[in-house]
Amino acid sequence: MKTAIAVIATAGLVVGLCAPAKAQSLEGTLKKVKETGTITIGHRDSSIPLSYLDDKLQPIGFSIELCKHVVEAVKAKLAMRSLSVKYNPVTSATRLPLVANGTVDVECGSTANMTSRQAQVGFSYTFFVPQFKWITRTNNDIKTADDLRGKTVAVTAGTNTALFVNKLNNDGKLGMTIMQGKDHAESFDDILIAGFRANAKNPADYKLLDKSYPSDPYALMIRKDDRQFKTLVDETLAKLMRSGEFEKLYTQWFESPIPPRGINIQLPMSDALKRTIKEPNDRPNS
Repeated sequence: MKTAIAVIATAGLVVGLCAPAKAQSLEGTLKKVKETGTITIGHRDSSIPLSYLDDKLQPIGFSIELCKHVVEAVKAKLAMRSLSVKYNPVTSATRLPLVANGTVDVECGSTANMTSRQAQVGFSYTFFVPQFKWITRTNNDIKTADDLRGKTVAVTAGTNTALFVNKLNNDGKLGMTIMQGKDHAESFDDILIAGFRANAKNPADYKLLDKSYPSDPYALMIRKDDRQFKTLVDETLAKLMRSGEFEKLYTQWFESPIPPRGINIQLPMSDALKRTIKEPNDRPNS
């Protein structure tokens, strides 16, 4: 920046001699928000600590906090004194179509950025890098995936988890009976099942198996090919990462007591997420 002072001054003189530049016309989500005065956030009911409901049934969580920063960036970009924020609940089955059809402007939950999904929607920079893990009751003898042979397991319908478990079952010829739950009370991603266990009436009744499997990174979901809005969302996340605010929010939601019950997920930031913070990207794993 120090070497650019003279260049900037010269450029200023050149601009003064040219016709005034046209303001960038609004498109996509930003145009819609400017015209309606409302931005709609999609949220989950039980993706603790990313996006869930508090004791007053209000959406809270790490993803929600990130989206609040996005809302402030939208207000600044559009020079709007006030902006109405509407929260719209979504599930694993409804989240993609509700973003794609314009009902939801940005989904702030626990959605994996997958190449197959990019045909329908767009994704921000990665904000969390989960892993697949099994959770089971402490009082059984299950220690590895092989011990699940012939057993009944539960996954969340419409997720990359369901795809993974089906493939694991078929490739390993495990003969598992796979039940599909409607939401993350029956999840399989490490952070979501850690939240489920911590929030259980008796957390000691559940254990996570040691082995973990790579999963697709989580990102905020937006409409496909909405370049203006994606740029704003990505810049907002990158700014939080550069400033250290992102890490503070992570500590608040993953390593501290959280509402409504004061549970602590106790999940330190992974090396994979630390790398993402240093070099923000929107790359999927699959």
